[in-house]
Amino acid sequence: MSKTNAERLLKQSKVPFESISYVVDLNDLSALAVSKKINFPLSSIFKTLVLEDDQKNYLFVVISGEEEVNLKAVARSAGAKKVSLVPMKVLESLTGYVRGGVSPVGAKKAFPVFLSDRAVDQPYIVISAGKRGAQIKLSPHDLLAFTSGILYPNR
Repeated sequence: MSKTNAERLLKQSKVPFESISYVVDLNDLSALAVSKKINFPLSSIFKTLVLEDDQKNYLFVVISGEEEVNLKAVARSAGAKKVSLVPMKVLESLTGYVRGGVSPVGAKKAFPVFLSDRAVDQPYIVISAGKRGAQIKLSPHDLLAFTSGILYPNR
């Protein structure tokens, strides 16, 4: 299988990671479905959301499959009045990624990355590799360092 942009960038930077692939079901792109298919606990599966703040700045928010995003907590951490999810129709043109395959690594533009503080309790997290059916297992600390990410309390 060919490497994704995210995998290439991590490899070039010598960030240790493991590639994981699975068969995609377009009717269920949820973190729970990914968890079951790759046989990892839901608490280790992290989904990447793209948000926009009130100043038209974009950001990646990476949260556990067990969490719902707390928009107020993200806004506070980003120093914004409010944030909202980017509409699905602009997701691909903005990031180069489609729903179910958004990665905080290797997007068209590097947006700030906000990682839920639940990640630091994990020995590893599993994030999208940048396409449906491809995941990357890596240390949350390596993800933070590579993306210059910000740890935030998602509550």
